[in-house]
Amino acid sequence: MRPFAGLSFQQLLLLAFVWIGTLLGASSLRALFTLEQLMLQSRQGAAEAIALSTTAQSLGVHSQSLERAARQSLVLADAGLRRRFEEGTGEALALLQRLQASGLQSEVAERWRTHLAEVAALLAGPKAQSLENERAAAALFLEIDALNTLIAQQVQDINTRRSSTLQDQIEASRRSVTHQVVGVIVLALVLALALGIGLARPFKRLERAIRRLGENALDRPVDIAGPADVRRVGQQLEWLRVRLLELDADKARFLRHVSHELKTPLASLREGVALLQDGVTGALNAEQREVVGILHQNTLALQGEIEALLRFNAAAFEARQLHRRLTDLLALLEAQVEAQRLQWQARRLQVVVEGPSVELPLDAEKIASAVGNLLSNAIRFSPEGGVIRITLTRQPGCVRVDFMDQGPGVHENDRSRIFEPFYRGVRQPADAARGSGIGLSIVQEYIQAHGGRVEVVQDGPRTFFRIELVQ
Repeated sequence: MRPFAGLSFQQLLLLAFVWIGTLLGASSLRALFTLEQLMLQSRQGAAEAIALSTTAQSLGVHSQSLERAARQSLVLADAGLRRRFEEGTGEALALLQRLQASGLQSEVAERWRTHLAEVAALLAGPKAQSLENERAAAALFLEIDALNTLIAQQVQDINTRRSSTLQDQIEASRRSVTHQVVGVIVLALVLALALGIGLARPFKRLERAIRRLGENALDRPVDIAGPADVRRVGQQLEWLRVRLLELDADKARFLRHVSHELKTPLASLREGVALLQDGVTGALNAEQREVVGILHQNTLALQGEIEALLRFNAAAFEARQLHRRLTDLLALLEAQVEAQRLQWQARRLQVVVEGPSVELPLDAEKIASAVGNLLSNAIRFSPEGGVIRITLTRQPGCVRVDFMDQGPGVHENDRSRIFEPFYRGVRQPADAARGSGIGLSIVQEYIQAHGGRVEVVQDGPRTFFRIELVQ
């Protein structure tokens, strides 16, 4: 692609079509030219065969005319017949010369000339021997007729050999054209494949770059080589990557700043409330103690919100730092169930893990955190004595993990917002502490960072959480 780096994808595609079209067109023209040559040779061969056969037939006709003229000249002693014989002799010899030039055996031609010369010698003999010469001439023309038959046979053989030679040439040309066409087609396919791979490679790089941006993996610069318009898209993606890095940095700075600014007055507020509760500023009556208790509870709640905000910010940052290694997903699920044994045993729950052993390249720590959050969520919402079932299954192109419990499920009004940070659903367990609303958001961050997805699945009247990870 380097020699054509200044061309756009459309121009390269057009150039590829021109190359392939030129190859196929040249091959087609070559085949047509060869076919035209073969047809011309075939027509010429047929014409030559007809002309050769006609010449042989004409030689036979001239032989008969010469015989009549010679014998009548000997019997009648007619000078006009003698001239006709001499004229016919010239024409016959010319025909014989033409046949000899076309491949007639020289021995046969020479014998034919010798017999005719002997006839001519008989015509020049004394008149007293005319009858004897006429009988001798008749015998000589019998020899000439036999030679004419032999000449006709040789002409047929010559035409047969020429036809066979032409057929061999046609077959050789056909094989040559076939090999040429097949070779050009193979070359065109190889060229098309090479160009296709060469043109598709930049788009694969674009796809990988877009996927990395979607997974928030912003550490690697986007550098796309290829056609000019594809490079421009790569430059826009690099600008987007830098902008996302700046936005992430701005968000992190903002959260740190806000958290710091909130912690300072919050600490002062908590100290003031503690002084009031300890009676340092004087004894409090019942109404004042109630107000101080409300202030104390709200300061604790505000502190929890700030800490949850910091935890979510840290999780969102860590989701971009994946350290993948081959991990047994079934063993990871069982380890998380064992890690929370005290929590689910305290509620007299039964946790069942089902499925085959599956190994995937994962960041085990982050997937364990996501699984732990979903399991903790199931324990929190399950009724005492209930069953939590975790099912691991293989699907085409992915691995699926379903978390099913016997709790109330997700309310239909919450399903579109259940993974939003700090969102708390309508259905909250009465006997459990109020959650921060970031657990499911962290689950989504970690799963999406792995290229997977987490969703709420509606199965009849019940709902459950499902994780899908790409194999």
